[in-house]
Amino acid sequence: MARPTNGPDGWWLALLWVADGDGVISFRDVAPAAGPPPEPPAVRLGPRFAGSMSGLILEEAGRLQFRVATASQPDDPGRPWECPLAVLVGVRFEPARAATLRPNEQAEAVLSAFRVAVEGLARP
Repeated sequence: MARPTNGPDGWWLALLWVADGDGVISFRDVAPAAGPPPEPPAVRLGPRFAGSMSGLILEEAGRLQFRVATASQPDDPGRPWECPLAVLVGVRFEPARAATLRPNEQAEAVLSAFRVAVEGLARP
């Protein structure tokens, strides 16, 4: 994870990725064994990621204040899983919960949730 930053309106922003000895892996490397689903990986990753952070994310006007997007687009839009497993994340933390966490604990919570979400991509 790159060093997070606090953006406008209380958004916590970071770049996260998964790498092995050869560098950043592809989303395809963590797709289900039967093959990647037709929707883009962020569609599957986002809800798992947010769910893994249950209670930490601010809800405002009935919407979770959480955003995730792939950091780069695939060369072929028809093969959305063929791009680096790197995401941009924006979170507005629930103020009462955030007040009890140091910055490194917030980052650790996000990294743990990211790990759970990535591991879940292989499941149908």
